[in-house]
Amino acid sequence: MFSFLNIFRIVAFLEGVSYILLLFIATPVKYLLDEPQYVKLLGMPHGLLFTGYIVLAFMLRAETKWQNKTFATILLAAIIPFSTFYIDNKYLKPLRNA
Repeated sequence: MFSFLNIFRIVAFLEGVSYILLLFIATPVKYLLDEPQYVKLLGMPHGLLFTGYIVLAFMLRAETKWQNKTFATILLAAIIPFSTFYIDNKYLKPLRNA
């Protein structure tokens, strides 16, 4: 039930949501309204989720035998908004059914 794949999928989803909130809500509020508390509030959880995403990706690489290109795409998704949702749909869901 609690496999690394399931945990990675949850962390990927949460990392994606936290990144979107940080980029599109907290950062504009900080610079447009001069209220930095939202960046402070969302920054630490996002950083932890980002780190967890990277660590779990490395842990799953050996188990899933991802090619270098696939693995690079999965890592790159952590810094491109909305990409973790694409990764889940393209690479992670098919593994769940295998």
